[in-house]
Amino acid sequence: MLISDVVDGFLAHLKGERGLSVNTVQAYGRDLAKFTAYAEHQGQGQLEDISLPLVSGWMTELRSDGLSPRSATRHLSALRSLMKFVINEGELTTDPSILMESPKLGRRLPRPLSVAQVLSLIEQPDPQTARGRRDRALLSLCYAAGLRVSELLSLTLGDLDLKRGLAAAFGKGKKRRLVPIGEVTLAHLTAHLASVRALDMGPDALVFPSRGGRPLTRQMFWKLVRKAALAAGVPGAVHPHRLRHSFATHLLAGGADLRSVQTLLGHSDVSTTEVYTQVTRDLLRQTHQRSHPRA
Repeated sequence: MLISDVVDGFLAHLKGERGLSVNTVQAYGRDLAKFTAYAEHQGQGQLEDISLPLVSGWMTELRSDGLSPRSATRHLSALRSLMKFVINEGELTTDPSILMESPKLGRRLPRPLSVAQVLSLIEQPDPQTARGRRDRALLSLCYAAGLRVSELLSLTLGDLDLKRGLAAAFGKGKKRRLVPIGEVTLAHLTAHLASVRALDMGPDALVFPSRGGRPLTRQMFWKLVRKAALAAGVPGAVHPHRLRHSFATHLLAGGADLRSVQTLLGHSDVSTTEVYTQVTRDLLRQTHQRSHPRA
């Protein structure tokens, strides 16, 4: 059986049975396409040709192409997921990729914005225009609820409970969670919905459609965040996920417990959330050194 055929079946499994997002499935596809191309170039394009030397050679080629250790680890993880699928399907009995040592990673901590920076960024769109009200609501909800971009842009009116101030987010694997909106964000959201007369539409209508009524793209939202950050004078590269990082860090700094933040973020493993505790400790240490006379 060709590796390329197995990859096609695996990607269909991710999309159909595991319910992963289109972006996630495409990312797996890109990484595994590189492995398939490498294996075929080595004359080992059959499933039974996969061996430790083949995997090791692929990792070496990725690193020689300038891929970072983190990206190389992601590629190896994609291959291991493929091999697990193959074994579960009974096509192979062993996985040589598990013998391959993962590249050494340096610890990369999230870089949150300060509370003042986030608030200034949210205030940049003009509330006197319909588009400005939409953009304020977008930025405010992204931060206040800690939503992923895909969760934010796919929200429908049926996902909102304006009376209770809740939004239903559908995260990885289509897992549903309820997140509180907060009074300020609820006000921004209500102003936006009133300006587009959204409440007259059905529950399947998008909360944040583009000017033509189609869904906003990730690229559109990235541009909005960058434009607002520049206008607010926020230094460095500011992207949507930094608003999510800021959400988690500010909650922990304010005294929220780790499990609650894990639930709000939609993390399946608490270890993913724990990284924010290190960020919070670092911020407290910096504040102490900056402010204490004996620091």
